[in-house]
Amino acid sequence: MKKTRFLTHAAIIAALYAVLTHMQNLLFPGSATWAIQFRASEALCILAFFTPAAIPGLTLGCLVFNLTSGMALPLDFLVGSLASCLAALAMWYTRSWKVKGLPLFGLCMPALMNAILVGWELTVYIGGGFWLNALYVALGELGVLLTLGTVLYFALVKAHLDTKIFG
Repeated sequence: MKKTRFLTHAAIIAALYAVLTHMQNLLFPGSATWAIQFRASEALCILAFFTPAAIPGLTLGCLVFNLTSGMALPLDFLVGSLASCLAALAMWYTRSWKVKGLPLFGLCMPALMNAILVGWELTVYIGGGFWLNALYVALGELGVLLTLGTVLYFALVKAHLDTKIFG
């Protein structure tokens, strides 16, 4: 039963991530790709605070989007997915480090991992300097996680959905 639940959660998270990112790209072309992006689906990263199933779920969701978007760069299949995996792992392991009830340190992990890895990848492909690319990627990630991610986190906790769904 536990394995089935884990796989189901991971699959649902992966599907949500890929579909939400595609929908955003349809509605607002280019807003979920390149250095300056505001991927609303990244708010789903907060699920890594509640279940380890979010680790493969977010990784697979990122990979599926990158494989099917047509706008992803070849290294993005590996680098983007690795950044998602490392960020989700870091969020799972830092989930109890909270500031006023918010796992603030964990919320910064996707920005850090993506800034380093995707920032490097963008520098390889489009130039512009590593630090500038890393800054753009980090700002987009922080923008999503500190707004949408925080709202989603508190909404799940307040409605006790964190324990009802993942508990």
